[in-house]
Amino acid sequence: MSFRLALIALAAILATVPAEAQTPRAACLNGVATLPDVGAFPCDRVDLVGYLSVGSISTPGSPAANGNNDIWGWTDPQTGVEYALVGTYNGLGLVDLSDPAFPRLVGKIPTANELTPVWRDVKVYADHAFIVADASRDHGVQIFDLTRLRTLTGDAVTLAPDAVYTGIRSAHNIVINEASGFAYAVGFRYPDGGRAALGLPPSCDLPGFHAIDIRDPKNPVFAGCFSDAALETGPRSRGYTHDAQCLMYSGPDTEHAGKELCFAANEDVVTVFDVSDKENVQILSQASYPNFSYTHQGWLTADQRYFMTDDELDEINGLTPSQRSLVIDFQDLDDPEFAFAYNSGLTTIDHNQYVRGEYAYQSNYESGLRIVDLRQIEAGQLTEAAFFDTYPNGNQISFDGQWSNYPYFESGLVIANDDTYGLFVLRPDAALLVANGERPDLPQGYALTAPRPNPASGLARLSLSVDTAQTVVAVLYDVAGRLVADLYNGPVAASGPLTLTVDAASVPAGVYIVRIVGERFEASRRVVLTR
Repeated sequence: MSFRLALIALAAILATVPAEAQTPRAACLNGVATLPDVGAFPCDRVDLVGYLSVGSISTPGSPAANGNNDIWGWTDPQTGVEYALVGTYNGLGLVDLSDPAFPRLVGKIPTANELTPVWRDVKVYADHAFIVADASRDHGVQIFDLTRLRTLTGDAVTLAPDAVYTGIRSAHNIVINEASGFAYAVGFRYPDGGRAALGLPPSCDLPGFHAIDIRDPKNPVFAGCFSDAALETGPRSRGYTHDAQCLMYSGPDTEHAGKELCFAANEDVVTVFDVSDKENVQILSQASYPNFSYTHQGWLTADQRYFMTDDELDEINGLTPSQRSLVIDFQDLDDPEFAFAYNSGLTTIDHNQYVRGEYAYQSNYESGLRIVDLRQIEAGQLTEAAFFDTYPNGNQISFDGQWSNYPYFESGLVIANDDTYGLFVLRPDAALLVANGERPDLPQGYALTAPRPNPASGLARLSLSVDTAQTVVAVLYDVAGRLVADLYNGPVAASGPLTLTVDAASVPAGVYIVRIVGERFEASRRVVLTR
């Protein structure tokens, strides 16, 4: 039977298939995603799929905290279920995203003592979470086997870590190079005399890097301490590292190919360390930029040439009128150059950012998630591609709002953690991933966006991506199941999205169903057309 005949024969049934099956809880319509009883969130090309408030991250043994902070993600390699690891002031929430529209808290790992610091950080290696907290006395590094989550099917429970690394007391961040199996606690601290009492060398007196061999995750081993204190010339804390990215280098400077390098945000400079030999760490270079105030964090572009860094205090100290991202060119690792500053025009403070493919996913406190297109970075041009503001209260220079995000799920979901509002499960337009040179994970073989705008008085557009090239038929029905218009009949390639257009001027005002049938899938979306 042809696709056309199949559509006509099944019209009455297909027109009544609930579009909500894949509809986000709050689609981005006319620049706003509205979640009843929560807020109206400014947005562009990003839908709100699911949400958990700060107060929801609570278990019988660990009440809700006063705020959230960092976030990371884990995908169970056995089941494929994605999890959000949600930092709070008093612990780490573990959230099952198997139904992303309704995130389910399955457990919480409480902080190590009665202290509830603002700063908590988590990373993942070999299916284990490694958790640190700053200003938290004897917290250490909590280690939790994430495969334990597979058995949690009931109400959320309080969980204990499987091990605790006590070579540090507290740390601002933990950095993990999954390719080498080493973790690096940065901004670590000891009480007076604590370093010597632990039998650690004097190099651990400075709060730079504390290296830990985690190749046997539950049995971590101290591997050394290092910093850039010997090159310190600025006003910052001597030898301090705030955050870093460590990886096996495969960028344009072939002299250093295959080395394990760390790019460290060190308050007033970015310092590059060669950490291939933990007993003989070398500093390759340092780079700075105009009007620095606090070099906070950063991430390399996919080709490892440029380092996108954020300065957390330049806005509040009046050094720039609006939020900026600093781009440093590391084509020559031994002689880096400041390339340019991208000024977003937003009156906000930037915090954390990560790069996936050709886009930077930037968390800015009161301005939320900003997705920045990096494809013209060599020409000195960056542009905003999409955004979702998780803090609708305003856009001011303050430390309220979104702390961080995690954009690496294969499904294409992005999770973001807002200090005030909580966990957001977001889905950027699938076209962004396709333009990124990759396909979103399409569990049913396709991804279809909601119509935008919706309602529409002119043109409403939908974007369709498929994982396998195929013929597709798209038609428009009214709510009585009558065929109103043919929208498309032809091939769709796996290499790029197809844009479907519904013209409100061509039909009477009303509610309609866009119905799409391919060789491997069927889908529908509701659209409201007005005059």
